[in-house]
Amino acid sequence: MNPTTVHVALDARSYDILIGPGLLARAGEQVAALKGVRRLIVITDTHVAPRYLERVMNSLSAAGLQAESLPPLPAGEGTKSFAQLEALLEAILEKQPERGTALVALGGGVIGDLVGFAASIVLRGVPFIQMPTTLLSQVDSSVGGKTAINSRHGKNLIGSFHQPLLVLADTDCLAPLPRRELLAGYAEVVKYGLIDQPEFFAWLEAHGPALIEGDAEARRHAVEISCRAKARIVEADEKESGKRALLNLGHTFGHALEKATGYSDLLNHGEAVALGCVMALQMSVARGLATREELHRLRHHFTETGLLTHLSQIPHRFSAEALASYCKQDKKVKDGKLTFILLRGIGHAFITQDVTEAEAAATFAEFGA
Repeated sequence: MNPTTVHVALDARSYDILIGPGLLARAGEQVAALKGVRRLIVITDTHVAPRYLERVMNSLSAAGLQAESLPPLPAGEGTKSFAQLEALLEAILEKQPERGTALVALGGGVIGDLVGFAASIVLRGVPFIQMPTTLLSQVDSSVGGKTAINSRHGKNLIGSFHQPLLVLADTDCLAPLPRRELLAGYAEVVKYGLIDQPEFFAWLEAHGPALIEGDAEARRHAVEISCRAKARIVEADEKESGKRALLNLGHTFGHALEKATGYSDLLNHGEAVALGCVMALQMSVARGLATREELHRLRHHFTETGLLTHLSQIPHRFSAEALASYCKQDKKVKDGKLTFILLRGIGHAFITQDVTEAEAAATFAEFGA
């Protein structure tokens, strides 16, 4: 089966996203077709390495590529740190890379973000390839060139824009994912429908449960539509000076919740985004911009698929005021004003900077903080 190709048109930084089953076993032929790439350093984590590393290395070797791997990094959000970045950079430099040496990010969003950031700064920039293995990374973090690590001040506050040479989204990788991890990615899929594709949201209402339960074609279709949606927005605004901020729907609320729970297993990124999307729609309803029926549709769909819709579902005590203050540390703050993405109904998102800290706190309180 030939993969689906989504092209991201960014002049000299353009690249393809290939979507379909069996792509990791064919990684060598896809990478060998890239101009000038002959040496690669593959980086993954302890969860992904046992399942996919040998398959990828064998494929790269069979294609005549010079490839080596580094010892797997610890799995989890804690790996997006200064300490792990420093250790990774030193390990890369020990391999004596040249500027044409490409790094390969084999894993989920944490590995993609960390390796992409390392690629942007080692030797003042080397190429890298994304091989995302989770639904969240396939539909979001592997596309668009945003790379980062976390700080004690907040999530993704230290990073750069560095586009990959290629993205290989092997949909077979979705089959063994734990349900909770699959749902984390599904929240980002729903986000695209909420932003500007009401017909896609309706499709998800009809097909989302089957997608979660394992429908391979529904998963492939959702990844394709999500990547096409993100590619369109990235092409229009590569470095998030305007329209690209729409992709942060639910994220200002969500990042505050992640910080409050210490970036722990109490709440993963997708769950935080799901809650943030419901909060954004709730705030929109309170402002008279969207209807309660639309809010009910979103809540019902998240409940039906197994995503969170209220803070009481998290075993943690929240402070509405503290959560609102965390929103002030979001990287989208401009001239001291909070930036939120709200909705004039499902499929009609917009950017606003007129949300007050008190209004944000009131929304958090309404959800149980």
